[in-house]
Amino acid sequence: MEKIIDFINVNRDRYLSELKALLAIPSISALPAHRDDVARCGEWCADELRRIGLQNVALKPTPGNPVVYGDWLGADGAPTILFYGHYDVQPVDPLGLWESPPFEATVRDGEIYARGAADDKGQIFMHMKAIEAHMKQNGRLPVNIKVILEGEEEVGSTNLDTFIGENKAALAADVVVISDSTMFARGVPSICYGLRGLVYCQIDLRGSATDLHSGSFGGAVANPAFVLAQMIAGMKDRGGHIKVPGFYDEVVPLTEAERQAWATLPFNERQYKKDFGIPKLTGETDYTTLERTWARPTLEVNGLLSGFTGDGAKTVLPAVAMAKISMRLVPNQDPDTIARRFEDYVRKIAPKTVELTVTRMHGGKPWMTAYDNPYVQAAGRAIERGFGKTPVFTREGGSIPVVSTFQEVLGVPAVLFGVALPDDNAHAPNEKLDVGYFHSGIIASALLYDEISRVAK
Repeated sequence: MEKIIDFINVNRDRYLSELKALLAIPSISALPAHRDDVARCGEWCADELRRIGLQNVALKPTPGNPVVYGDWLGADGAPTILFYGHYDVQPVDPLGLWESPPFEATVRDGEIYARGAADDKGQIFMHMKAIEAHMKQNGRLPVNIKVILEGEEEVGSTNLDTFIGENKAALAADVVVISDSTMFARGVPSICYGLRGLVYCQIDLRGSATDLHSGSFGGAVANPAFVLAQMIAGMKDRGGHIKVPGFYDEVVPLTEAERQAWATLPFNERQYKKDFGIPKLTGETDYTTLERTWARPTLEVNGLLSGFTGDGAKTVLPAVAMAKISMRLVPNQDPDTIARRFEDYVRKIAPKTVELTVTRMHGGKPWMTAYDNPYVQAAGRAIERGFGKTPVFTREGGSIPVVSTFQEVLGVPAVLFGVALPDDNAHAPNEKLDVGYFHSGIIASALLYDEISRVAK
C-alpha cells in the first residue's frame, strides 16, 4: 500500500483541481431549469469512471435522471463492493448568503466552498481517486467493485428503488459502501451504524374561494393561517412528545450500552449551541441531545406559507395556508404506517371551517446494522490507518432511504464511510469540505478496499 499512498500524496493538487471542475456543474435536481446540467454532470462522472479504469461504464436510463454505472470485476475470489453516491445537489437559495459563488469552488482556510462539496460530490470523488491510485500503481483493484451514482437523491430518489429491483442480479455484492455522511466532529473520525427514516407531507388548508378583506370578513370566516397554527401547535405536548396516536408504538428503545457509549463521546452542549447560534436546546424530556437526534423520532415544520408577506401592511384574510411537515423515523417505524397515522390525526384535528388536503411527498425507511459486522470493522481499521485515530461508532439523524433498500432487496450490509463535518453546511449557504479530510479520505478509501479484500466471503 505504500506506493499507492505515495501516489495519492503526490497528486493532492491535481485532485483539488479536478474536484473544482466537478463542483462547477450546477446539477440541481430539484429545479427543471437545471435538467441539462444534471445530465451533463452524469456524463462527466461517467467519463471520469472510464478514465480511471472502470469497465462497462454506462448511463442507465430511468424515468428521471440517469444512473451512472461502472465496474471492475477482475479480483477473482475477493469480495465485491457496491459503491453508491449521488451527483445531484441541492438548490443554492438564498444566494445572497454565499460568501463566494456556489459553483465556483473556492478554498479558504483549508476548506473548499461550493454546493456539493460535502454532499456528495467531494465524497464520491475521493473514491474515484482511490480507485485511480490502485489502478495506476497496480493495474488492478484488491476487490471487485460496482459503482452506481444517481442523479435524484436530493429529490427523494424517486426512481432508484425500481432501478435496484430491476437490476438485482447485476448489482449483487457482498457489501455496500456509501460516503454521504459526516464524522462525529473535527478530529473525531467515526463509523455510522444507524440512520433515521423519513416521512414528508404537505398540509393545505382553504377557508374561502379568494383572499378577503380582514375588516369586512374577519370574525365570520375562518383564517386558514390561524387554523394551521393551532393544528401544528396541537401536534406535540410541552415535553416534546408527539401526539399522533400510535406514533411511538414500534420504536425500538435505546439500549443502556448505547446510552453509556454515547455519553462518553466528546460532545459539549455549550459549544454546540454556540456553533449553531442556538439560544436554548429543546426536545423530548429524559433524553440527551445526541439521543434525541440519533435515536428518537421527530415531527418538524419545514415550511409555512400564507397571506401577505411583503413590505408594509395589507389587511387581508388569506384564502389558503400551507405547511410542509417532516417526520424522522427510527427502527422499527414504517414510513407508510406513520404517514397514515399522521394523515388520520390531521384530519381529526382539522375543523370543518376549512377544506383540508394532505399530500404525501416522499419518505424512506430507517436503517441500522450491527457495528461488529466484519465489513464495518474493516472500515474502522481503514479510517484508523488513514486518519491516525480510532473511529467512534455513532448513529446519524439524517436519512439515506436507499440504504434500507440495499439491505432489503440485495440482502447485503452497508458501511457508511463519511468524512464531512457536522458544520459543513450541507443544504445551506457556504457548503464546504475540509481539504485535509478530503485527502485523508482518499487514502482511507484506498485502504478500505485493501481491508475488505481480507474479509472472508
